[in-house]
Order: sequence, then structure tokens, then C-alpha cells
Amino acid sequence: MRFLSIALAALIATAGLVSLNASAAPDKLMTIAALNQDKAKLAGKTISAKGKVVKVNDGIMGRNFLHIQDGTGDAKNNDLTVTSKQTAKVGDQVTISGVVVLNKDFGSGYAYPLLIEEASITIKK
Repeated sequence: MRFLSIALAALIATAGLVSLNASAAPDKLMTIAALNQDKAKLAGKTISAKGKVVKVNDGIMGRNFLHIQDGTGDAKNNDLTVTSKQTAKVGDQVTISGVVVLNKDFGSGYAYPLLIEEASITIKK
């Protein structure tokens, strides 16, 4: 009987630690390929990703547009467009977090099948 009590206590303690670790885990970073693949399921949700800034257009329509790439995906889905009040420089390694928006059309030929809006940008030092 004592053995069962010890085993049960160990099981409860282990379950408690697993639960604690799961809740303390940071947000999972998504790859750009995965974002493109799962974009329909992610619409309206906040995601995090990281990559290298390859293009920057600041001050357009009250926001900054950044393009990041992480080496995943193919020629059709290896670039992620991000809008933010923050900015970065071409070549910076960044982590972004923002809301997934699909099929955003700004007019004048600027349409995005996948866009991350209102992003926070952290530049890796």
C-alpha cells in the first residue's frame, strides 16, 4: 500500500511539473512556410515569427511595411509582409508578433494574400 501512495505522489508531482512547464513556455515561433501553409486557420490570430529583413518601406499609409524571410518556403511563399509602427533596417534579424490578415487590398496594385498587421518588432542585437 505504501508503494502505491509513493507512486501516486510521484505521478501527481510529475503532472504538476509538466503543467507548470507547459504554461511557462514562450510563444512558438512559426516559419514563413508554415504561415503560408496554415494561413486560413490562422486568420485573425496573433502569431510570432523570425527572419531577416529584406525590404523596408517606411511611412506608407501611417505604417511601415517590412518584408522578412527565414529561408523556408519556395519562391512563391518565402516572403512575409509585416506592417508596424516600428521599423528595422534591411539585414536586421528580427522577431515579429502580429495579427494574421488575409487578402488585404490597399488598392493601386498593392494586394497581399497574407499580411501580418500591427506587429511588434524586436531586433536581434
